[in-house]
Amino acid sequence: MASWNSVGLEVTYEVFGWLTFISWGISAYPQIILNFHRKSVVGLNFDYEILNMIKHWSYLIYNASLYFSPLIQKQYFDQYGYEQMIPVAANDVAFSTHSVVMNLVVLSQIAIYERGNQKFSKYAISIVAVVCLIVAICFFIALPSQSWLWLISIFNSIQVCLTLIKYFPQAFMNFLRKSTDGFSIGGVLLDFSGGVFNYAQMAVQSIDQGSWVNFHGNMGKVLISLVTIFYDSILMLQHYVLYPDKKWLPKNNREIKQPLINEGLIPVDQQIKDSVNSSSHQPATPEV
Repeated sequence: MASWNSVGLEVTYEVFGWLTFISWGISAYPQIILNFHRKSVVGLNFDYEILNMIKHWSYLIYNASLYFSPLIQKQYFDQYGYEQMIPVAANDVAFSTHSVVMNLVVLSQIAIYERGNQKFSKYAISIVAVVCLIVAICFFIALPSQSWLWLISIFNSIQVCLTLIKYFPQAFMNFLRKSTDGFSIGGVLLDFSGGVFNYAQMAVQSIDQGSWVNFHGNMGKVLISLVTIFYDSILMLQHYVLYPDKKWLPKNNREIKQPLINEGLIPVDQQIKDSVNSSSHQPATPEV
């Protein structure tokens, strides 16, 4: 396995890696805290969370397997060359593990807090079922030949695909409601920062090695950075430009409630009383 050529770049690599972990790790907390204070998950898209769960589990399996398994590392070097470095760092494993735990916390909040009429869509549930089926089929294909690197690459591809689609339900929900109320923008800002740091970490390693093989060897890490930056930019545009400070109200609360008696008009009973009094004071018409 190759070693670092520059101590400065190695330190920079580690710094970017742990900045990624901090940004992406902390990005889960604003939403959890917001849900806790509101005792509600209205405004949080459930499909986003269930797809996020499968995505993080897939990424954890890929990162932990490549980082800890000597057998899979050997298969990686056989494919990409022994002069290359493993494209997974300790911060990648730490991030994946932390993300799985945080996602379980959010799902528990969905189960216990006020959620209005929101529920998991049949499309999201179908996607989860298809992913589980694909994983089962790929496992039995890889088993006879012990092609574990290929199998975890499938998990990496799954997390990329789910990253591509997981942001869409939330962005579309914001569009329909014309509001980002209930969705924490703090998590989006941290998520965006994590994407930038993650990509920068990959670039530093490539610069040191004078090779871009690590981008090919861990295309999932590259794509997750680019997709995250793209979608977070859309969510920030919605929050700060398209729908700033717009509170969402349920449909049954949108009608403006009028008072039963308009304060600018004389009540009916008062009008009748005045009419009677006026009639009693009118002079009688003389007989002809």
